[in-house]
Amino acid sequence: MSEPLPIIAVLAGGTSAEREVSIGSGQAAAIALARTFPTRVFEINAEALPAGLDPKRHVVFSTLHGTFGEDGGMQRLLDAAGVTYAGCDAASSELTMDKTRTKQAAAARGVRVADAVVFSADQKPTAKAVVARLGENLVVKPNNEGSSVGLALTASRAELTAKLAAIASGSWLIEPRLIGRELSIGVLGGKAMGVVEIRPKSGVYDFKSKYTKGMTEYFAPAPLDATETAAAQRAAETAFAACGCRDYARVDFILTVHDGIFLLEINTLPGMKETSLLPMSARCGGLDFTGLVRELVMPAVQRFRAAAALPR
Repeated sequence: MSEPLPIIAVLAGGTSAEREVSIGSGQAAAIALARTFPTRVFEINAEALPAGLDPKRHVVFSTLHGTFGEDGGMQRLLDAAGVTYAGCDAASSELTMDKTRTKQAAAARGVRVADAVVFSADQKPTAKAVVARLGENLVVKPNNEGSSVGLALTASRAELTAKLAAIASGSWLIEPRLIGRELSIGVLGGKAMGVVEIRPKSGVYDFKSKYTKGMTEYFAPAPLDATETAAAQRAAETAFAACGCRDYARVDFILTVHDGIFLLEINTLPGMKETSLLPMSARCGGLDFTGLVRELVMPAVQRFRAAAALPR
């Protein structure tokens, strides 16, 4: 006799700048999960657990993007309530939401990362000092927001001065703008899936290019040779392990012509529409969307069953 299935509680919405994107992810994931599991969607509107979430009946599949969703905040609440959930735990979620800590952990395992100036809004560096260290062609972005939220490019000291003046709060980082091919790789159970290449028509994969239809081309699998593909997949697996990730994540890189691959960031709760990057990566190996979401949640289902079998 087979074990009863838990109810999959899909969390969607949230309080971050990516709330509407999360709602779309949650709806798509819930439809796919319902083909295998009893499923219920909980729309999150505050930094709190939703009413009705039961640790004895539910396994959480979160599609909350950005702050509170994937920075360890929701994960800590779930842990405290004894609720089993898919994806990275609270510690690795918090680490990977911080782009600087992510790069430090990956670099310690040999993954190449770009130099950066990290600062808070109340202790800004001068544009002169930054340009002296990193050059004039720069990327300025929040240190702990979603991958394309708040991203800006500057190409001169004057432009950087204006950007710095406009920053009023938060933690930020400035990196040299690496010229190359942008790659995204899904990691499932510690193993890299297919490599996707992202080609924004504007030249920068910002929030607008990411979420406006027709502004970006995607190639899945990326047109790389076998050596480049293997190197990118190894780097993704290494970064995933270095940051203590669990179950799944998406790892993003820039492949430069002369210096090889550089880690950009790890996204622990990536977009989950059928057209999102993680599903694209999975399809490279023949895993369709329904199969993917089932694989993403199964380790949590197994943890739920193991906990239920323990003597009380």
